[in-house]
Amino acid sequence: MNTIRVTKDVGSMSEDGKSNYIGYEYRDIAVDREMESLYVDSYQSFGWTLENKAQLPLGLSRVNMKFKRDRKIRNKAELTRLQRQFDACINQIEKMESSKASTASVVAFTIGIIGTAFLAGSVFSFLGNLIVLCIVLAIPGFVGWIIPYFLYNSTYAKKTAKVAPFIDGKYDEIYELCERASSLLDI
Repeated sequence: MNTIRVTKDVGSMSEDGKSNYIGYEYRDIAVDREMESLYVDSYQSFGWTLENKAQLPLGLSRVNMKFKRDRKIRNKAELTRLQRQFDACINQIEKMESSKASTASVVAFTIGIIGTAFLAGSVFSFLGNLIVLCIVLAIPGFVGWIIPYFLYNSTYAKKTAKVAPFIDGKYDEIYELCERASSLLDI
């Protein structure tokens, strides 16, 4: 949940009679704990400073972070555009990370359900006094319950190897975006 609030901070008058007023815009972001340091480091490049962070009550792996920045920051339009690209890269990284586990889970659950169907057939065969059929169906049923663990691990490893270069590429893109944004702040 990303929200932006614009508030006015009360300023004071300087010695030359000009107002020291600074208007800030605020942004609240809920992020995974794993991505917390990336957000803190990267958002500084877009002119944001971390005000505080709090752990979300419903999920121990999520953190709510509050940032602020000067509303009259130089190159605000370009910084906002670069920040949107940064947010898009983060979303793509999160999707690729979750795809590793979801693909492996689907494969493992499918094999587990097929094993369960064989065991159900084995039980019904036993109840129908068809002992030979019961044994024949029980063997693939038990295999269908044992194999998913190993299948999950191998599928997860294959998917990780497949998406790792893309994830690394997105991190490189994030680095370049932050570098460009930081150079805009230094101008």
